[in-house]
Amino acid sequence: MRVWVCLPTYNERENLEPMVRALSGVLGDEGRVLVIDDASPDGTGEAADALAGELDFVEVLHRERKEGLGPAYLAGFRWALTGGAELVLEMDCDFSHDPADVPRLLAAVEEGADVAVGSRYVPGGGTRNWGFVRRAVSRSGALYARILLGLSVQDPTSGFKCYRREVLERIDLDRIASKGYAFQIETVYRAVRVGFRVAEVPITFSERERGGSKMSRTIVLEAVWRVPALRLQAMLGRL
Repeated sequence: MRVWVCLPTYNERENLEPMVRALSGVLGDEGRVLVIDDASPDGTGEAADALAGELDFVEVLHRERKEGLGPAYLAGFRWALTGGAELVLEMDCDFSHDPADVPRLLAAVEEGADVAVGSRYVPGGGTRNWGFVRRAVSRSGALYARILLGLSVQDPTSGFKCYRREVLERIDLDRIASKGYAFQIETVYRAVRVGFRVAEVPITFSERERGGSKMSRTIVLEAVWRVPALRLQAMLGRL
């Protein structure tokens, strides 16, 4: 079973090498790591190239400019599928997602799920080093998406997922328009609408210790309008 981990990066030089080496310990011989760098000015792309030269399981996809999380992941998914991936994982490079949880997501798919979601909002899941406001915003965003889209997935905004190849081939990547964190909602919604089974695996999401957050007002506003837009598209049969 060929497993590819997609790591989008923008100014993650401090985190990249520790993350790649941590993943090497949990992926096994058939695992690969794809670094998708959006022309980071801090030298992340060069660091990724150095790792790829040293470690044969690492590949690097250089993109010309920063376009957002969604386009970076879509480029990575296509690259991984072309490379023969059977399972594709997405996760943050800043250790907000614990690489030690990767085998648990893989196990959920191997046990029958089509998509495994690392979930903060199922029993056993949670967050670490978040203030009240951050927790409230995140919870509210998840609830907003669940209600408007009729999702039973408790953490549709999670960015820690494992997909079977068939899921990415069926959800029509060319029609996914979300650029920020709305991308996470859109992908899981499309998977559910096609009929794929989603399993949630409890994880603890930790606030990054190095580097700066990529969250912005633009990203939040996109999610606010994109969720009802997805619902309308579905009602009109255009999703």
